[in-house]
Amino acid sequence: MSLISRLLPAVDTDRKTARSIDLAEVHAALGRVEDPELHLPLPEAGMVGDVELGRGGTVKVTVRLTTPSCPMKDTLGSDITSEVSTVPGVERVEVTFAAMSEHERMNLASRLRGDMPTHGHPFGPDSSTRVYAVASGKGGVGKSTVTANLAVALAQQGKRVGILDADVWGYSIPHLFGVRRAPIAIKGLMLPVDAHGVSLMSVGFFVKDEEPVVWRGPMLHKALEQFLTDVHWGELDVLLIDLPPGTGDITMSLLELVPDAALIAVTTPQPAAQTVAERVGRMARNMRMPVAGVIENMSALVCGTCHESTALFGSGGGERLAAAIDAPLLGQVPLDLELREGGDSGVPAMVSSPDAHSVQELRRIAAELPVVRRSLVGRKLPLSVV
Repeated sequence: MSLISRLLPAVDTDRKTARSIDLAEVHAALGRVEDPELHLPLPEAGMVGDVELGRGGTVKVTVRLTTPSCPMKDTLGSDITSEVSTVPGVERVEVTFAAMSEHERMNLASRLRGDMPTHGHPFGPDSSTRVYAVASGKGGVGKSTVTANLAVALAQQGKRVGILDADVWGYSIPHLFGVRRAPIAIKGLMLPVDAHGVSLMSVGFFVKDEEPVVWRGPMLHKALEQFLTDVHWGELDVLLIDLPPGTGDITMSLLELVPDAALIAVTTPQPAAQTVAERVGRMARNMRMPVAGVIENMSALVCGTCHESTALFGSGGGERLAAAIDAPLLGQVPLDLELREGGDSGVPAMVSSPDAHSVQELRRIAAELPVVRRSLVGRKLPLSVV
């Protein structure tokens, strides 16, 4: 028997394997894979390129990325391999990445903008998204840590969650989530950075950690406006806005831009923190902003060994603040080692230490966050003539 004759059976086997794989099923499998940043199925995002069947049950897939340096490339490749491997007859999946053409990027941007309001942002009075503005009277009370862990807790409960880091001068959300990459921009449209199931946007993604942000009022207002209108947030269930401490320009701008946001005031038990937080609560009440409630952070220091609690910063601050601004006390979060370590490591304690005392209380608060809406008093209502 000639060498060619001996090779023919193997070639025929490869051809039979290739023919036995249903290409339609491969495309269906690709349709079940979502881009981790666009949150769209790959075919819908226009990211599926050539799909070829090779020898020995090999499927070759070309994926067109929004940018060649896509930070989620490995995750995307793994998801594609996992899903396509479930198709009968597939033995191996080879994923190749290429960059979208300018025309394809333009089409994608148009597709994404098609889901967004023509004017303004998607978090108006008709939106189904619950928006909470997390505020404090002074810095150092753990407002951003509370925001980050509440967001992760809500995401773990199956909610689609975003955080807008409006603390422009003291941004800490990128550090708390352990992400440093810049958002992807597609024809003037920004995609939020995804981490631990939460969509994030922060000025910290655009500057170095050691670089100060020296913006004044008009620039701050414009930046916040762009974070709301030029970011493809998608269909969120909850948006948390991490405000800077106090009642300055940014807080005032947010009240103008998102008047339907509900305030969550964070304080420690100390009178010094409670008194200044009261000013933020009263400002919200004066501007008819709904108040969801008060969270007392660092309510007690929990010993990691014996689990005894010590009122390190006194007691009663949360209750006094809630009474002063006529709002419910949503919870009292203890201070423990796990919460501090999570903030330092860039992995929220809600992920790294799910059984910690602080995490259990934050998880309970997230599950019971009240839904509050702004009163119609003082609001301009559309009139129609019948």
